[in-house]
Amino acid sequence: MGSDPVAILVAARDEAERIGGTVERLREQFPDAEVIVADDGSRDGTAEVAERAGASVLRLPPRGKGQALTLAERAAPPGPLLLCDADLDGDLRPLLESDADLAIAVFVEREGGGFGIAKRAACALIRARSGFVPVEPLSGQRAFSEEAREACFPLAAGFGCEVGASVDAARAGLAIAELELPLRHRATGRDTAGFLHRGRQLLDVLLACGPQGTNHRGLRLPLVGAALGARRDTAVTLIAGLGLADDLWSGPERGFWAHLRAGSTTGVLKLVGIPLVGLLATRKISGALLVGLAANFLNQLDTRPGRALKAYLAGAVLLRAPARVAVLLLPYDLRERTMLGDAGSNALGAMVGLSSVSRLTDRGRWLAIGALAGLTLLGERRSLGELIERTPGLRALDRLGRQP
Repeated sequence: MGSDPVAILVAARDEAERIGGTVERLREQFPDAEVIVADDGSRDGTAEVAERAGASVLRLPPRGKGQALTLAERAAPPGPLLLCDADLDGDLRPLLESDADLAIAVFVEREGGGFGIAKRAACALIRARSGFVPVEPLSGQRAFSEEAREACFPLAAGFGCEVGASVDAARAGLAIAELELPLRHRATGRDTAGFLHRGRQLLDVLLACGPQGTNHRGLRLPLVGAALGARRDTAVTLIAGLGLADDLWSGPERGFWAHLRAGSTTGVLKLVGIPLVGLLATRKISGALLVGLAANFLNQLDTRPGRALKAYLAGAVLLRAPARVAVLLLPYDLRERTMLGDAGSNALGAMVGLSSVSRLTDRGRWLAIGALAGLTLLGERRSLGELIERTPGLRALDRLGRQP
């Protein structure tokens, strides 16, 4: 890699007993590097111990490992980076001696662990997504060149950050090396806590290799809204599929008119396809308009955590629409662990639109169409988010439960 890191990033949660020693060893090994500890919602004094040991500390609400490291990377000066787990004991200097863009430490001796399910799944997913075949896909000890830093950040969310970084580096054509090093860390055992940890790790690894989006903070999060399409309602499934196509292949166009001017875009596909699905499902022009406009409205709202889901739940109460999945997704969306994406917001809008066809009178449907059309036009001319922020009651409801 050719040069020492300008910064060392450590994500830590409730590591007060170990973080001090880890920081001291890193400062001894890399005296010119800044050690930045991202305190991921600790409740045990981790931040204070890290500061006493000489680290710069970012105090964060609990977000997850990948999100914490991403925010720490923004606080670091330009140049190579070293990532290190909070409970590490050992010398990481050999990672910086590698010529690779991404150098990954492999523990010489394995300590503890489960049955290797998460590790085998991670290996298979990295190979399937990038062609790279790793020895240690989950190692948190990694050195990034400037090129690798640019290719891999923001990191994937949670414990999927290492797998996401390997996929990103390999797909960018960067050189990756794995080095066996005599390192030690706190091992997880085959007990309840250990299996719960590995279960969360496996879930995050799976999500890191699926559709991804970037939220308003620039954090990279898994798009889980397509799960709303896993229903017996064919219309909702089709509309979620149209939204997923937009999530995966959309261009820079934003807004109704921008898509029309661009011509053949996934946005135009939605503008035509969603009302068509609504028409086929309801056999009514009003149904087509309600489904299309409701899907677009909730998509316009999906710019801050929880906003689209709260609006959907309010509509679901009035129209007796299905609410179970939305209730389950809301805390993850609010805590910035997942995102709906177009697949989710469009599917929610379709569910509201379809419910309104059966619950409202003819007059009620056309009044709803007029209201949604007005909101759509308003959203084309002004930001609905800005309007919400300027309205005290709506602002308070919008921010309820959201991370600071």
